[in-house]
Amino acid sequence: MMDMVAARKQHGLTFVNFILIAILVVFLAIFGMKIVPAFVENRTIVHILDSIAHAPEMQDALPSDIRNSYEKHALVNNITVIGSNDIVIQRTPNGLVLSVKYSVKIGLVGNASLVLDFDASSSRPR
Repeated sequence: MMDMVAARKQHGLTFVNFILIAILVVFLAIFGMKIVPAFVENRTIVHILDSIAHAPEMQDALPSDIRNSYEKHALVNNITVIGSNDIVIQRTPNGLVLSVKYSVKIGLVGNASLVLDFDASSSRPR
């Protein structure tokens, strides 16, 4: 009688629930491993644009010099998703502002894909 009372009070997962949760966790981990690099790459692009826009020697530089500087930074950081010609260069009274809009297409499973749209720009002029 005591064993039946103890069995009714037991809590936990069944084997089937454990397998379903494990499959969900694996799916989310794979999904995360596919999309996190795109966000890291975007953060690197924002950092590059910000460092170029706030470099004193770039404030009066020609657009070609700014694009060359981006190409050098992109080569060092292995950025291939955008090129220097994709960058929009604006000169404001407060300084230089660089921006770029781009999309990254990530294949998930079979013919299902995820498209991420990014709008990277240098922060407000200092």
